Amino acid sequence: MTTQFVTLEIDFQETLAQLLQAIETELRLSGEPLRWAITSVDLARQKAIVEAVVVS
Repeated sequence: MTTQFVTLEIDFQETLAQLLQAIETELRLSGEPLRWAITSVDLARQKAIVEAVVVS
């Protein structure tokens, strides 16, 4: 079992629930998320920057 630090750019979604689902789906591609946070928002590009620690 190894831990990794992951940074993702997620497109804005219509609702908060859809955004959370998109984040969780993308994180699971890298492993099991231990913790994550939206650390930045790029309004011009309509993206949320997410940093996470995952176990794979």
